[in-house]
Amino acid sequence: MTVRLSRIQLALFFILLCPVNIIGLWWAVGSPLVMDPNSICRKAKRLAGKQAELCQTQPEIVSEVAKGARLGVRECQFQFRYRRWNCTSHNKYFGKILQQDIRETAFVYAITAAGVTHAVTQACSMGDLLLCGCEATRNRAPPRPSSSSPAGDEVKWEWGGCGDDVEFGYEKSKQFMDAKRRRGKSDIRTLIDLHNNEAGRLAVKLYMRTECKCHGLSGSCTLRTCWKKMPHFREVGDRLLERFNGASKVMGGNDGKTLIPVGQNIKPPDKQDLIYSDESPDFCLANRKTGSLGTRGRMCNSTAMDISGCDLLCCERGYREETVVLEENCLCRFHWCCVVQCKKCLVRKELSLCH
Repeated sequence: MTVRLSRIQLALFFILLCPVNIIGLWWAVGSPLVMDPNSICRKAKRLAGKQAELCQTQPEIVSEVAKGARLGVRECQFQFRYRRWNCTSHNKYFGKILQQDIRETAFVYAITAAGVTHAVTQACSMGDLLLCGCEATRNRAPPRPSSSSPAGDEVKWEWGGCGDDVEFGYEKSKQFMDAKRRRGKSDIRTLIDLHNNEAGRLAVKLYMRTECKCHGLSGSCTLRTCWKKMPHFREVGDRLLERFNGASKVMGGNDGKTLIPVGQNIKPPDKQDLIYSDESPDFCLANRKTGSLGTRGRMCNSTAMDISGCDLLCCERGYREETVVLEENCLCRFHWCCVVQCKKCLVRKELSLCH
């Protein structure tokens, strides 16, 4: 099913890629473009409503949004490094992926929204933004003692330190990432994109962890100060990949405002699930229409039986062995203080490459 991207999503996903249109200039990893929020917003003239307002009044937020999208890029490419579609940011093909309601697109939207949430929240905690700071904890209940605390120990607890204000990051991600839905013109693509954006944000927001520090004489713990921290972004990526593997296929309801799971005895997806409406291509051969670069020339593992194995990655076309000579750091030594010096060694490696 081919659906035209909304005006805001087009601007968001292509301004860094093309570079004419924002997630695209973000998804162009290695691009020499300077991430200047003013230039991003100038090129995002099609943005409207709260997105345009954010560009005009809070350019420092836009800069963190761009960092978050690049964080999403790197994590997507790590999580998909052994798959037929490896989250390439090649501009001629990536746009085609975004125009389909497939599982890969669902992951891209979710990991980008998560990256923006994470980056903006972290900038608040680091003091890089004047509009936010550490999390306010006045009205929060005291943290629960850990299971390792001895029974009967009366340890005083209090919130302190600098907790991550994930609510601020969540709201800014929602403001910038979510397309403005036209009244009376809701469509399945809009509903799916908004759902996957939210799933990405929740992968950060719902998995905050409590960190604590003990205070007291001689190593005792008469007072414990605790704060909330975001999960590491690798954990977020791992969690969203699980959701990708179990993504739910949906179709639009007759009212145009609901999504219905496809298939019998399938439970409706919850807010953390990723959803899609079209089946993915196999990504075996290059095809500009589907955004597939194919797997010809990709490195594979000739002994693995999983998705990184040559049988699956090469789509049963076979593979060839090739010997390459690489230059690597070796014989590294630490010199006080504080330099690590290495020699360069030539290393011969055997690679398996798909036909």
